[in-house]
Amino acid sequence: MARDTILKEIQMLDPEKDHERIVFLSTCYEFPFDTTRALEMALFRTFCVPSISGLLDRTGEFRQRSQKRYDDTDILISELMEWGYSSDRGQRAIQRINQLHARFTIANEDFLYVLSTFLFEPIRWNQRYGWRTMCEQEHLGLFSFWCAVGERMHIQQIPEDYSTFERFNFEYERQRFRYTPSNHRIGTATAELFVGWFPKLLSPLVRSAIYAMLEPHLITAFGCPQPSRFMRWFVPSLLRLRARLLRCLPPRRDPRLRTEIIHPSHPAGYVIEQLGPSGKT
Repeated sequence: MARDTILKEIQMLDPEKDHERIVFLSTCYEFPFDTTRALEMALFRTFCVPSISGLLDRTGEFRQRSQKRYDDTDILISELMEWGYSSDRGQRAIQRINQLHARFTIANEDFLYVLSTFLFEPIRWNQRYGWRTMCEQEHLGLFSFWCAVGERMHIQQIPEDYSTFERFNFEYERQRFRYTPSNHRIGTATAELFVGWFPKLLSPLVRSAIYAMLEPHLITAFGCPQPSRFMRWFVPSLLRLRARLLRCLPPRRDPRLRTEIIHPSHPAGYVIEQLGPSGKT
C-alpha cells in the first residue's frame, strides 16, 4: 500500500455526505495516536471552565474513579468515531451520552464548547505534531461529523460553518477560562491518572511533560506548576521528531480501533448501556 493511498481516498470524499467515512479513515488509519492525545488535551481544556470543572468535582467521578471515568469517555467517543454515529453502536452511544447528561443541568454554551474541542483540538494537534498536514476534507469532515453528533445530543445554536464555530471556540475560552479550586482538583486528578500509567520512577518526568503540553493560560487556569523552559522545548521537539520518523515508515494496513482494546476498567469487555456512573440511567 502506498503511503498516500488513504489520503487520496479521503480527498475524493464529500465532507458533507461522507464525513463518517472521512473521520474513520483519518482517526483509525492516519492519526490514531494523535487523535487520542488531542482528545486528552481537549478534556484538559474543558476543565479550565469553572462551570464544567465544578460539576465534575461535585460528582466526585474524576477524583474517586478517574480511570473508569476516562475509560468510559474514551469508549463512548471511540464508538462514534470508529463505527459512525448513524450505526447501531453509534446510536446506542449517543443515547447513553444523552442519558448520562440528562441527570444534570448543563448550559447549552458549555455543551457547545465541549463539542468544539472535539473538533478543533485534533486539527490543532495535527498542525503542531502531525506526520502530514490534514487536508481540507478532513477539516470539514470533522466539522460536519461533530455538528451531526451535536444535533443528536440536542445541542442548540451549533454554528453553520467552520469559521464561525472556531470563533466561538476562541471567544468562549477568552471569556470563561479562569482559575478555581475545582479546576485544580479535576486537572490534577486527570494528570495523576496519566502519570500512573508509567513506572513510578518516571513520575516526575511524566508529570512535567504533561504540564509542558499545556499552554500558559491553561497552566494559570489550573494553578499547576510552570514547566521548565527545557521541558517546553523538549516535549514538542520529541513529538515533531516522532512525526518525521513516521513519514519514513510504511502505512498502517489495519485500522487501530480503541473499541477493541482492553480497557483497565472493563477487562472482560463492556456494554454501552452500562457505561458511566454506576451504569444507571
